[in-house]
Amino acid sequence: MAQWDVYANPSPRSRHELPYLVDVQSELLSELGTRFVVPLSRHAHTPSGLPRRMTPLFDIDNETVRLVPQEAGAVDATVLRHAVLSLRAQSHLIVDALDAVLSGV
Repeated sequence: MAQWDVYANPSPRSRHELPYLVDVQSELLSELGTRFVVPLSRHAHTPSGLPRRMTPLFDIDNETVRLVPQEAGAVDATVLRHAVLSLRAQSHLIVDALDAVLSGV
């Protein structure tokens, strides 16, 4: 399990709308039983009023998905099975989006 890895959403309730979760938790905290994740949404539009940097787009398995950092949260680490891919090369976009949530700009 590594920071910036993307996993299929294990929740049957939300996986249609939010098919993936990206693990944003530092690997220094790997001893915790939870991982801090940000969902990725199938909706390609940015809700009005949000900073564009808050909702970057990513291509995963031939599908464009949008980061939804305002819905980030912890999940039990055991539900994250096999990483689909890594977004390490685009991690700066994810950090910038989380900063937008925290700072509001």
